Amino acid sequence: MSSVIDSIERAQLRRVPFFDAGDRVRVHFQVVEGTRRRTQVFEGTVLKRQGSGARETFTVRKQSFGVGVERTFPVHSPKIEQIEVASRGDVRRAKLYYLRERVGRRARVRERRFTAAELQEGVMPPAEEPMSDAAAAGLQEDAAEVSDGEAAREAEAGPETDGAEPTEHEATGDDASADVGDRPESEAGDEPAADAEDPAGSRG
Repeated sequence: MSSVIDSIERAQLRRVPFFDAGDRVRVHFQVVEGTRRRTQVFEGTVLKRQGSGARETFTVRKQSFGVGVERTFPVHSPKIEQIEVASRGDVRRAKLYYLRERVGRRARVRERRFTAAELQEGVMPPAEEPMSDAAAAGLQEDAAEVSDGEAAREAEAGPETDGAEPTEHEATGDDASADVGDRPESEAGDEPAADAEDPAGSRG
């Protein structure tokens, strides 16, 4: 049973940029209003990331007109169109709950600056969050199953196309026979008469 659940969760995983607590992100998510759907952007500081797999979530906090607003998003939600990392935060905690008690400039997180040496050593995190080997294998298996299903459907649809439309030679042959049958008898009779008059004129 667990293998079935794991395969379903692996199919729901998406590639997202790497970010952690303290980073400033812009989350583009879909908002449904009646029959209309629009994209809204929520920008703020990541307070925490919790969970794992398809159930992983992250909480973003921002200041709106002096009031703190927090929102929790699922990392692999299909309603999230894009996650942009605006800056990297220089923090030493995984949960930044102390920001809730701060207001104004005190609630800001110091931005981390990477030196040229750190960039060469690979200290800066990758642009996209790496997927685990199990998740990558699951995606490959799902792609193989989809390709096998498409090949089977093409094989089943192949015999049905035989004889569906006449070939070019068959079409021209039918048209030629139809033209001969549709020609009036007067034209057919006039041609031999013309051929017969030519020899007579030549002898005269």
